[in-house]
Amino acid sequence: MTTQSVKTQDLRLPHLPNGRMLIGGQWVEALGGERIKVLDPATERTIGSVARGQAADIDLAVRAADNALSNASWSKMSALDRERLLTRLANLIEENADELARIEALDNGKAVTIARNIDVVGAINTFRYFAGWPSKMSGLTLPVSSSSEDYHAYTIRQPIGVVGQIIPWNYPLVMAAWKLAPALASGCTVVLKPAEQTPYTALRLGELVQEAGFPPGVVNIVTGFGFEAGDALVHHPRVSKIAFTGSTSVGKHIAASAAKTLKRVSLELGGKSPTIILPDADLDVAIPTATQACFFNSGQLCFAGTRLFAPRNLFNRVLKGVSSAVTQMKVGPGLDVDTVLGPVVSEVQMERVLDKIDRGRNAGASIEVGGSRRGNVGYFVEPTIAVTTDVMNPLYREEVFGPVLAAIPYDDIDDLIRLANDTDYGLGANVFTRDISAAHTLARGIEAGTIWVNCALVADPALPFGGFKQSGYGRENSGVVLDHYTEIKTVCVKL
Repeated sequence: MTTQSVKTQDLRLPHLPNGRMLIGGQWVEALGGERIKVLDPATERTIGSVARGQAADIDLAVRAADNALSNASWSKMSALDRERLLTRLANLIEENADELARIEALDNGKAVTIARNIDVVGAINTFRYFAGWPSKMSGLTLPVSSSSEDYHAYTIRQPIGVVGQIIPWNYPLVMAAWKLAPALASGCTVVLKPAEQTPYTALRLGELVQEAGFPPGVVNIVTGFGFEAGDALVHHPRVSKIAFTGSTSVGKHIAASAAKTLKRVSLELGGKSPTIILPDADLDVAIPTATQACFFNSGQLCFAGTRLFAPRNLFNRVLKGVSSAVTQMKVGPGLDVDTVLGPVVSEVQMERVLDKIDRGRNAGASIEVGGSRRGNVGYFVEPTIAVTTDVMNPLYREEVFGPVLAAIPYDDIDDLIRLANDTDYGLGANVFTRDISAAHTLARGIEAGTIWVNCALVADPALPFGGFKQSGYGRENSGVVLDHYTEIKTVCVKL
């Protein structure tokens, strides 16, 4: 794989927010006065710094959110006015789309064209979708059938309260939108903690929240480390719900910690999704789509299709096709418009990915493509394809969260559901076939939150998203996510 020349005109650095936190409508420094450096993963250079929020800052933010929750400017706001605010925010994101994409490409490393066409568009669509919900949320009138007395009984939905939201570094802007939009549509107030590696689009979004006209304290943004600011948010007694997207290990810690105060919790965690190519599949569709399913966003995708199952008699053709596709992908800085694969997000993540590749190789996996760091500047990992039939190999079993695919030949079609489910995770799965019966049979049997048939990575605000098993619990998006942000109250009146 060759690296093409970088177009300097494509590498202009975007203007970054000043790195202060948004608390109660004010942009403030951390009480401790410390800051966290933020690096460009393509160059390893420091691009700025943000406030190092800790427990005291989280307490201020939660109190601001709690005050805003009961303030009439928010609590008494009509549903249609809440819809107008969300729509205005979506419009502002659209107006600033190019700037947001460049910020995302700089501090995350992802390709700017992907950030513009996928991440920013996804955020816009999410806010627009949930802008339609405030006036549609309603309760039920219920018959009281166990008594001869006459009653009027009904239910109403109320916002759950102050919500703590912790988002990851792989899709900073989209994950902020997935979290904020339904919470705000439901009438909640929020304390958002972005990942310390990628804080800037969340902070820029905070500026747009203010410009849209949300009352002070409805959205608060505290930057900081997970073990400080994130942990304080989880433990805060005035926080009613935690919404977390990130690693399974951290999700388990959050679930255990939240149990102490019986907070509502939703967790969107890791994955090891299978991509299954059946013998009758259209390989002209399956091969490029399977490639994207694994290597999109440099493999930093919780539902990436990182286990590829192909029939033994077609395996070499599939392997050759995927290998050819990845070797033609342009690797480079995210701000270069020709880049397809950017760096992974940090040196720590790069070392984790390389370590798993080494452990897989040492355990017997054959590395067909890649397998090493690319260059010596920036956190670039070669797109890697490993072949193994050992279901205990680390590259088969463990989430890598980098540009690494484990390819596995199979002989028995009837064994595919067992192979697909042979994992601790259950976030997504991809199936390629012309046989509609086989497609539905596999979709019914595979233990995963989303099954894509003859496609991959399709996400839409109307589609529920979440996992089975250790991929977490609860769902993002669609109307079902509103259950996480509302309480149902029953009213029973004797007539």
